[in-house]
Amino acid sequence: MAIRYGVQADSEDECAEGLAQLVDAGMMPVMLPRYVTDGRWMARAVPRPAVKAPAGEPTA
Repeated sequence: MAIRYGVQADSEDECAEGLAQLVDAGMMPVMLPRYVTDGRWMARAVPRPAVKAPAGEPTA
């Protein structure tokens, strides 16, 4: 199951601010603010993938 976080807002600026907060919390944006039906704005973010050490390298 994929984990996604969404922002719904009344304006593009409000939506962009919500997405920026998700990015500040370590998320990766996958859908920039977009106007959807009923006069709403939506954006989405997902957790950043874990960075794995290259094969053969010791981990700390």
